[in-house]
Amino acid sequence: MSTQAYYVPAQSRWPIMASVSLFLIAFGAGTLINALSADAGGGLGLTLLLAGALCMGLILTGWFGHVIDESRQGLYSDQMDRSFRWGMSWFIFSEVMFFSAFFGALFYVRNLSVPWLGGEGEKGVANMLWQGFEATWPLMKTPDMTAYPGPGGLIDPLHLPLVNTLLLLSSSVTVTFAHYRLKQDRRPQVILWLLLTIALGSAFLVFQAVEYIEAYHELGLTLHAGIYGATFFILTGFHGMHVTLGTLMLIIILLRVIRGHFEPDHHFGFEAVSWYWHFVDVVWVGLFLFVYLL
Repeated sequence: MSTQAYYVPAQSRWPIMASVSLFLIAFGAGTLINALSADAGGGLGLTLLLAGALCMGLILTGWFGHVIDESRQGLYSDQMDRSFRWGMSWFIFSEVMFFSAFFGALFYVRNLSVPWLGGEGEKGVANMLWQGFEATWPLMKTPDMTAYPGPGGLIDPLHLPLVNTLLLLSSSVTVTFAHYRLKQDRRPQVILWLLLTIALGSAFLVFQAVEYIEAYHELGLTLHAGIYGATFFILTGFHGMHVTLGTLMLIIILLRVIRGHFEPDHHFGFEAVSWYWHFVDVVWVGLFLFVYLL
């Protein structure tokens, strides 16, 4: 049960601690990248990055635990519930914009930059790079094949990428079934469908790791393999990071269900995670189409 009085939380230490952790993560990542670029090693940067990530994990655990306790005590009103819904909606919108930027970069390179370099359009200059340059996507040859060799081959979209697509689409179905069972207050089935969703998400991550190993060691498809390698790993890598985060969120939700949290008519924490998981699945469909298939 929730109160109808708007709950105003007391002063909290979590925001300032999270800000410090984010600073450590950003500063450590920048230091690490600069050190690796200069072949100077990245001891300090890696230490700061890991320290910031560890602190952030501990802070999020405590912060969300605090929010869960307040919710379980019935301190949140319907207005607070709407606030949480709006907050999650804007968070997912920010994630949409995040991936839109990378999809936009891919579109710009494929449909504008490469044709221009091949002499097409008003900005095109024939043979801008070298004699015999082929303005086709993906670019298999780079201007400096010694320092930045192009990929030796491409990943078969009808192999592991197709399997991963089926895994994620299936996981959207299973998490939806779990949500319906929660509305019916059938917890054993909720737990079963959540376990299956987590298993599907984990299988996706395993297959993506196998795909990366194959790309690096057998196909020569690396971050240094020209613009195609860079866009491929940035898009699929960030998506894999989101799948990892979503899987962790599902595990936390599963533990909460086992502990008896959530009611059939009061379970926004569950809904928020399911929203996020559906978003991750939709992004993958776009990746499968525009990165692997087309």
